[in-house]
Amino acid sequence: MSRKTDARAFFAKWRADYDFKTLIGSTGAMLVTAAFAVYNGYLGIAHASPRHGGICVYYLLLHLLRLIVIRAERAPKDRAGADSRKERAVLAASGLLLALNLCLIGPFYLMVSQRRPVTLTLIPAIAMAAYTTYKVTMAAVNLKRKGRSDNRSVRFLRTLNFIDALLSIVTLQNTLIMVNSADGGRSMLPLTAATSGLIWAAMLAISIYELHAEWKRVHTREA
Repeated sequence: MSRKTDARAFFAKWRADYDFKTLIGSTGAMLVTAAFAVYNGYLGIAHASPRHGGICVYYLLLHLLRLIVIRAERAPKDRAGADSRKERAVLAASGLLLALNLCLIGPFYLMVSQRRPVTLTLIPAIAMAAYTTYKVTMAAVNLKRKGRSDNRSVRFLRTLNFIDALLSIVTLQNTLIMVNSADGGRSMLPLTAATSGLIWAAMLAISIYELHAEWKRVHTREA
């Protein structure tokens, strides 16, 4: 009975508490991110692919950013200065996120120029498309809803999930072009370069906004 009661209490809290749902969901996202990092790391080593190696590092750092924020959020609240440490952790994660997205120019160049020795069949590409569609849809919905929460950790995690989804769009776009193009995507290079550039610019803009908001919040509190 106690297990059923605990499960009911958990799902009731999941439905009612937006912050709790975000933290649990982000913990699950950490596992998915780690899996993607391992997968791309394997492809990078097995096929000597710098592009996959760069994406592996990116996913590992995304994993680290989520870990920093979730650990700060779950730290005991009764310790002196707990709120200040949490805000500084989110500020540091926001700065690292901007630096990380700036460094994406290398993997994006390799991706757009199709410098990748790994090939995929249509079925894995379709599966990737379905997962990416779900991921982007949920990230966009949750980004819009993040205003419901005053918790900066929750708001940052929702933003991070949306940026992660934007990267998935670029990956999916170039994978589908590679799978369906007879010339390996060379004829689509202008289009892929333009759309990838726009998405990268959006990622940078979101990162800059997030960092500015956190910097302003921390320094307003300390003033």
